[in-house]
Amino acid sequence: MDERLLVKRAKRGDTAAFAELYGTIYKRLYRFALYTLGNTQDAEDVVSAAVMEAFENIGKLRKEDAFSAWMYRIVANMCKQKMREYYQRGEELTEENGGWDGYVWGDTREEYIEVRRAFLTMDEEDRMIVGMHVFGGYKTREIAQILAMNENTVRSREHRALQRMEKQLKGLR
Repeated sequence: MDERLLVKRAKRGDTAAFAELYGTIYKRLYRFALYTLGNTQDAEDVVSAAVMEAFENIGKLRKEDAFSAWMYRIVANMCKQKMREYYQRGEELTEENGGWDGYVWGDTREEYIEVRRAFLTMDEEDRMIVGMHVFGGYKTREIAQILAMNENTVRSREHRALQRMEKQLKGLR
């Protein structure tokens, strides 16, 4: 079913419509949160909390065709908050709390941590674009539609963000 129609129904309190919306995006949101946090439990918690927040606030969503982007923003903000909690507690990144567990970018724990830090230094919009492409599997055209941007803008922002990230990582070697 059309996302816009589902959002309209969800705004009127149709929980089945909201569940269908959630079902179409859950895996991509989870992958995004998992890479950002690196911890399965925290990723699940963040996505669950984001879904609850979205359900409670769906009436505030102005554009019916912006649901996916809105959900990514909620998850990105919650991931940022969770990372702040890690740092405020002075926790080191470990396998238990969000460190390397050997399955994404970086062969060693140190490489993984540096790549993730570089990813997290991107501004929110660039992180959304890169995250949606890399972890969500969205194509440039889809990202442009979701974020209400020109396709060329999406391409150039992603390219520049990845170049900055690569430069930052080369400086560590």
